[in-house]
Amino acid sequence: MAKKVLLIEDDKDIRDTIIYALREHDYEVIASEDAKILKTVTEMKPDLILLDNWLTDWKSDANGQQLSKELKSHPATSHIPVVIVSAVSNIKEVSEAGMADGYLKKPFDLTDLFAIVEKHIA
Repeated sequence: MAKKVLLIEDDKDIRDTIIYALREHDYEVIASEDAKILKTVTEMKPDLILLDNWLTDWKSDANGQQLSKELKSHPATSHIPVVIVSAVSNIKEVSEAGMADGYLKKPFDLTDLFAIVEKHIA
C-alpha cells in the first residue's frame, strides 16, 4: 500500500512539482492550497504532512508553525510527522517552535525532498 502524504502548499508551481515528484515515486498525495483540509486530517490518515509556513488565504493570525503546533498538541494527530516547508532564513527555529518533526528549506532540490519524506515515513 502506498504511503500517503498530505501536502498543503499555496504556490501552484511548487505544489504541482511536489505532487508530480512524489507520485512518480509511488506516494499517494493529497494536496491542498490552504489549511482548511486539516479539518479532515483524522479521516485521511496521512503518513506525513508537508506544510507550507506562509499560506496566503488562511486566516491572518495562523501560519504553518502555529498549525503544526496545533497538530502536534492534539492527541488524534500528534503521531503524524509534520515537515514545515519555507524559504524563511530561520526555518530550523520556526519548525522547532511549531513542534514539527522536520523542515525543508525553499528552494529545495528533489533529492532533499525525497530524503526528508523517506526519513519521516520510514
